[in-house]
Amino acid sequence: MNWRDSTHPEGGGAEKYAETVCEGLAGAGHDVTLLCAAHGDAPAEELRNGVRVLRQGGRLGVYVASLRRLVALERAEGRFDVVVDTQNGVPFWAGRVTRTPVVVLVHHVHREQWPMVFGPVSSRIGWVLESRIAPRTFRGQQYVAVSERTREELVALGVAPGAISIIHNGTEPPLTTAATLHPEPRLVVLGRVVPHKRVEHALEVVARLADRHPTLRLRVVGDGWWSDRVREEARALGVTDRVDLLGHVDEETKHAELTSAWVALAPSIKEGWGLCVVEAASHGTPTVAYEGAGGLSESIVDGRTGLLVPDLDAMTDAVDGLLSDPVAREALGHAAVEHSLHFTWERTIESWESLLADRAAGLPVESGTDAVVPAGDRSRRSSPVSRRH
Repeated sequence: MNWRDSTHPEGGGAEKYAETVCEGLAGAGHDVTLLCAAHGDAPAEELRNGVRVLRQGGRLGVYVASLRRLVALERAEGRFDVVVDTQNGVPFWAGRVTRTPVVVLVHHVHREQWPMVFGPVSSRIGWVLESRIAPRTFRGQQYVAVSERTREELVALGVAPGAISIIHNGTEPPLTTAATLHPEPRLVVLGRVVPHKRVEHALEVVARLADRHPTLRLRVVGDGWWSDRVREEARALGVTDRVDLLGHVDEETKHAELTSAWVALAPSIKEGWGLCVVEAASHGTPTVAYEGAGGLSESIVDGRTGLLVPDLDAMTDAVDGLLSDPVAREALGHAAVEHSLHFTWERTIESWESLLADRAAGLPVESGTDAVVPAGDRSRRSSPVSRRH
C-alpha cells in the first residue's frame, strides 16, 4: 500500500522504491498487488511488469479507498500472506481492517514537512497522527526504515529499536550515454520540485556565485506543483538565464545530466535516504547537502563522497570550493562511485523477500536485525540479510 505509483505526476523516490521491490518480488515468483492513488487517465487496474496495480481514491481519499479495496480483495480472493503499509506521514492503518501480518515501511519522519505543506491545524493533526497515534497503533509490529537516521527518529517516537529493520534503497547501474563532463561549471538538482526539496536554495547558490563563476549554470531535473514558485524565485534573484528547469525527463536524459554536472545539490530539509545522491554518485558526481537532513547523512559520506554543510552560507562556500578545485572534486567523485556500488536493488529485494517470508510464516519480530548492514561495515557485507528460515 503506497500513496502513489511512478506514473503519478508527483511520483518520486518512494514510488521508485515501492515499485522496484514489488517488481523484484514478482520476478521471484510471488503474486504482488500494489494499492495506490488514482490520477488522471491512469487505468483503475493494470498489470505492470508482473505487478497488479490497483488505483483508487485521490490525494487524501486513497487511504480510505485502499482500505476498502483491501477488505474487498481479501473477501473475494482470501487473505494475503503479508501487507506492507507505507507510512508517508501517516500510514494506511491496514492493521485495522485485516488480520494479515502488517509491515510498516517508513522512509522518513515528517516533523519538518507538515508545516511546509499544510496549514497550522492540519499540520498539527498530521504530526499527532504520525508521532503519537501511529507508534501506539503499530506497537509490536515489524517496521522497515530505509536508513539508520530514520530508525533513530522512529525510536524517538516510541517504536521499539528491535522492531525496526533497515533496508536501504538500491541503485541501478549507471546508464551509459554519450554525455561527458561539461566544459563549463554546471550544477544539477534531481528530484521532485516541492517545497521541502528547497530548490530555491540552489538558485541562491547560483546567484551568490555568479560573479566568481560567470558561466555557471543550474539544471533542475524533475517537476512538481512548486515549479511555478521556483520560476518566480529565479526571476527575483535575477538568475533566470542561468537556470534550466527541465521538468520530467527520460532515463537517458537524466543520466546524461548527472554525467555532465560538476556538482549535485540536495538542499532538501529531509530525505529518508537520498536516492538522487547515490544516482549522481554512480556517475562520479559528488553531492553537497545539509547535515541533519535525515538519510542524506548516510547516502553521503561527509568529506569522502560529498559534503554535508550546516546552512546556505556553508553550502555556497562548499560549492565554490569544489568548482575551483578539480582535484578535490574528482577525488570525491571517484569515492562516490565506489560508495554507490554497495547499494544494489538486488540486495534490497532479497532483503525484503526474506523479511516478508518471516512475517508471513508468523515468526516473531527479530530483535535488532539490520536487513542491510550500514555502508561503513564492509566486513559484514557478504551477508546482507539475517536469515531465520
